[in-house]
Amino acid sequence: MGKLKLYGELGWGSAIVEAQLAWYGFEYDFEQVGDLFKSADARRRLESVNPLAQVPTLVLADGTVMTESAAITLFLADLADGDALVPRAKDPLRPTFLRWLIFLVANVYPTYTYADDPSRFVEAIEAQQRFKDAVDRYARRLYSLLKDHAKEPWFLGTRFSALDVYVTVMTRWRPGRAWFAEHAPRLSAIATKTETHDRLAAVWCRNFPSG
Repeated sequence: MGKLKLYGELGWGSAIVEAQLAWYGFEYDFEQVGDLFKSADARRRLESVNPLAQVPTLVLADGTVMTESAAITLFLADLADGDALVPRAKDPLRPTFLRWLIFLVANVYPTYTYADDPSRFVEAIEAQQRFKDAVDRYARRLYSLLKDHAKEPWFLGTRFSALDVYVTVMTRWRPGRAWFAEHAPRLSAIATKTETHDRLAAVWCRNFPSG
């Protein structure tokens, strides 16, 4: 298979893929890109690999570049030739898994893309904060919908999956763990439980050293 190379930044969306690489035990190098919002040099370096300058970006041993965390999630499951994180094609849970995987990346994740740096989308400085606040409100609405479909102890019920990895990382972001504990306790519990997995402990410590 050869060694993989993951471009990312600590605490960012690359942590979702990093956790999966660690779970499967794949060999990989981690290239820390820097703050893509604040550093033009960081953006230029990553643009040579991924023109959108986004993380995660995964480079395979043969030089093939993969972007989009959902695509990488499905690819890594195929590479591992197992169902540890992704239900197989004929598994009854597969449709539910795919629905919420795409919901997370197509609906929830973009709210961070838009609100993390509103100046990329709204030119008027006085309107940027209102735009950010509106997007964050919409994100909370999406999480309120997601929480109603989460089961216990894992998102799919008794079966751990990549959805739990996504939840664990994304609940670290806005609106924050305290909000999730109060308004989406199942998602909060999933995140807390996922962080206790021994094989993922190093990933969480690296990406979220403050605990």
